[in-house]
Amino acid sequence: MPKAIVVHETGGPEVLRYEEVDVGSPGKGQALVRNSAIGLNFLDVYFRTGLYPAPSGLPFTPGNEGAGEVLAVGEGVTHVRPGDRVAYVGPLGAYAEKRVMPADRLVKTPDAVADEQAAGMMLKGMTAEYLLCRTFKVKAGDTILYHAAAGGVGLILGQWAKHLGATVIGTAGSAEKAELAKSHGFDHVINYRSEDFVERVREITNGRMCDVVYDSVGKDTFPASLDCLRPLGMFVSFGQSSGPIPPFNLAILSQKGSLFATRPTLFTYVAKREDLESTAGNLFDVVSSGAVKIEVNQRYSLKDAARAHADLEGRRTTGATILLP
Repeated sequence: MPKAIVVHETGGPEVLRYEEVDVGSPGKGQALVRNSAIGLNFLDVYFRTGLYPAPSGLPFTPGNEGAGEVLAVGEGVTHVRPGDRVAYVGPLGAYAEKRVMPADRLVKTPDAVADEQAAGMMLKGMTAEYLLCRTFKVKAGDTILYHAAAGGVGLILGQWAKHLGATVIGTAGSAEKAELAKSHGFDHVINYRSEDFVERVREITNGRMCDVVYDSVGKDTFPASLDCLRPLGMFVSFGQSSGPIPPFNLAILSQKGSLFATRPTLFTYVAKREDLESTAGNLFDVVSSGAVKIEVNQRYSLKDAARAHADLEGRRTTGATILLP
């Protein structure tokens, strides 16, 4: 029988158990996929700890991102067929050797993109796409601030934003991570452990501040992120690696310059099949062209998922991390 990671109770990395599972056959609208690589994301930690409840309840298999080969399809599936190379951001269940999943979440992987690349970039890369191209449409001349610049989304978004012609400012927690970010499109990187990022943004921009702040950190960077925005700027909170942003009075947005604030998720932006295909297509295009390079910096065996989670939470990873079945 194939194996997968199963969570029977929420908690620390130790709750990730490597077990045999019964996968079954694809039904109507489904496909059976053999994963060749699986993406690791902070979102997986949120589900493991129970911060985000698993829709199916307990037990569940975590993971939303992977790449591999279609082995079989169910009734009504025509856009993929057995033998196709595919990648996906789908419902929970990616931490597995094989899985049955909704076929409408699968996109074909172009020849120019390797499976390991695809597995490490789908969630993070499509997140960068909707942040830059739809939540706030970044254009040449814009100035952006991105927190956690050396993270998986950050290294993709930095390159992409630079490709769009923006001035790209990031924050990172060490000199090594700052250098990594600078090599991936960031014009300026602020070490938040030793520098006041609001004051540094003020210096870098000569007081103009930023058009948009992209923040996946949460509690530790709020409300200071609002002070990095120009009047009518946008605060985009799309994660909370340091904990959730506490409740706040909306009046603070008017006081700090009639600001906009939003809390988007990728799954809303790609809920429709046509939006998924467009978002993935844009990502594949910038990667295939070489404008955005995807580097897999860490690889773990699927059975070592607990160690991978511990390293992710301990901020010992950079860029893309994958699990190998």
